[in-house]
Amino acid sequence: MTPLTTPRPLRVGLVGYGLAGSVFHAPLIAASPGLTLAAVTTGNPERAAEARAAHPGVEVLARPEELWAEGGPELDLVVVASPNKTHVPIAGAALEAGLPVVVDKPLAATAAEARALARLAEERGLLLSVFQNRRWDSDFLTLRRLLDEGELGEVQRFESRFERWRPRPKGGWRESGAPEEIGGLLYDLGSHVVDQALVLFGPAVSVYAESDVRRPGAEADDDTFVAITHAGGVRSHLYVSATAAQLGPRFRVLGQRAGFVTYGLDPQEAALREGLRPRPGTAWGVEPEGLWGRIGSGESPLTGGGTPVESVPGDYPAYYAAVAAALRGTGPNPVTAHEAAAALDVLEAARRSAREGVTVRLTSATGGAGG
Repeated sequence: MTPLTTPRPLRVGLVGYGLAGSVFHAPLIAASPGLTLAAVTTGNPERAAEARAAHPGVEVLARPEELWAEGGPELDLVVVASPNKTHVPIAGAALEAGLPVVVDKPLAATAAEARALARLAEERGLLLSVFQNRRWDSDFLTLRRLLDEGELGEVQRFESRFERWRPRPKGGWRESGAPEEIGGLLYDLGSHVVDQALVLFGPAVSVYAESDVRRPGAEADDDTFVAITHAGGVRSHLYVSATAAQLGPRFRVLGQRAGFVTYGLDPQEAALREGLRPRPGTAWGVEPEGLWGRIGSGESPLTGGGTPVESVPGDYPAYYAAVAAALRGTGPNPVTAHEAAAALDVLEAARRSAREGVTVRLTSATGGAGG
């Protein structure tokens, strides 16, 4: 990839100003010292007005193609935060136009599509990165530190839950059952928990899943369980649900020496939704002491067992700081398309497993499901 050498902040064009664009990408781009939000595309007049109000001076365009059309804004990066079904065509068009790209998760509907995009980016010598922001959650960073320090001993089982209580569907493409929409929790929240499991414990060799549509009127999976056996022997049990009347622990990690349990979600999303922004020199992503996880053995943390572990602050801004460094040639791509493809191998295997009632074996490190 050819580094960008301009001394000015890198100019970013953002495709989409819905939840992902307005709550996550736009604020984090604007808060990054190495980046500036130059343009936003949305065909919704209300969202266009919101973008102009939140980011004075930003250019608002109606269609993604205007970002790279002749006479369009001079950009250094395109961020794709539009509905899932548009990720591949928009990212592909931006790469063909010679622009580096960040794509919100899931990168694609299939691992094959993800790898095709990766090849295109490599042929063009361009960055293609995937926004897996949950790698910078407070609890995840804390768990990584404990694993790096060997505090748990050899891990045997990793349990991860991303659960909600939403007894009535909200509607929209995220809950659509149409295959082309790439909706449902397996590809939405499942993209997070699978990616985290693979980062922590390495490649998957087999996948088993149970997936249900529980709520009246729902069209796509809203209660799904995925079990992964990793090449190193760890078993990951992953739960994503919109129907959990009682929420379980976010992480429960069992090692030969000790276990680690934590409850609740990282505070950064809630802060961003409330309009708070990360600023240099101010606290960000800090969990209150009452939400710190506990490490110990032989007793439940809910009955006082274990010792509190101070949480590492969450750090979503680190993702875009790493993207800026990668574009300038001073650091690696923080999340590659090949990593996203490996997670999609697991998601595809999980969908097949749930549909056919079988355990699916992944045949190679490059992906593909066996019998």
